[in-house]
Amino acid sequence: MVFRWHEAEVASVTVVTPHVKSVRLRCGIAGRQRAGQHVDVRLTAADGYRASRSYSVASVPDGSGTLELLVEGLPDGEVSGWFFDCAGVGDRLELRGPIGGSFSWDGPDGGPLLLAGGGSGVVPLLAMLRRRAEVAPNIPAALIYSVRTRAEAIALSELEARDRDEPNFSLFLRTTREGEGRRIDAAVVDAALARIGTPKKVFLCGSNRFASPAADLIAAAGVPPGIVRTERFGA
Repeated sequence: MVFRWHEAEVASVTVVTPHVKSVRLRCGIAGRQRAGQHVDVRLTAADGYRASRSYSVASVPDGSGTLELLVEGLPDGEVSGWFFDCAGVGDRLELRGPIGGSFSWDGPDGGPLLLAGGGSGVVPLLAMLRRRAEVAPNIPAALIYSVRTRAEAIALSELEARDRDEPNFSLFLRTTREGEGRRIDAAVVDAALARIGTPKKVFLCGSNRFASPAADLIAAAGVPPGIVRTERFGA
C-alpha cells in the first residue's frame, strides 16, 4: 500500500520526561489509526533538504483532529532534535500513514494481552492500553515496562493510576539503574502471566538489546511464538 504525505501542524508541545516530549499534531489522518500503529514524519529545510523518521502514535482517536507522538530527543537526531529543541505551535511538517497492520490492536481482537516495552518502546503499548480502557476494560492485560530510572519512565503516573484503578490491568515496572537494578527476567514474566492467564495477544517493543532477551523469556514461559508481535529499533 502506498501512503501519500499530508501536511500537519504542531498543536502543542509538552515536556513528559527529561528526554521525552509530547507533540500534538493536527492533521487530516488523525483518528484513522489503530492502537500500535506508527506514522512517518518528514521535515523539509529551507534549502530543500529532507529528513524523515517513523514514530509510534501514542493517542487513540478522540475526535480532536490531532494525534500525539511521544518523541525521545536523541544525540544528533535530525528529526527528534528538531522536535525536542525547535518545534513550536504552528510549525508545519508532513505525515504519512498510519502504518502497521500486524503490530496493532483493537477491542474485537480480544485478549488477554501481554505487553512488554523497553524505554520509548512503551509508546505503542500505551496506545493499546488507552484503547482497551475505552472499549474493552474487562480484557485482562499486563504491561512489563523496563526503563533506566523512574524519572525516565514515559506516562508513569498514568500507568500507575491504571494499575491502581483498573482491576484487570497490572503494571510490572523494572528500573535497571536505580533501586535493585532489576531487568526483565523469568520471574516477572511468570508473575505477569499469573495475573492475566494464557495470553491471546502478545506485543513486544523496544531496542534490540531489550527485545531479544524479552522474546526469549516469553517463549521460555510457554507462550506460543505465533501470537507474539515484535517491533525493534536501534542498531
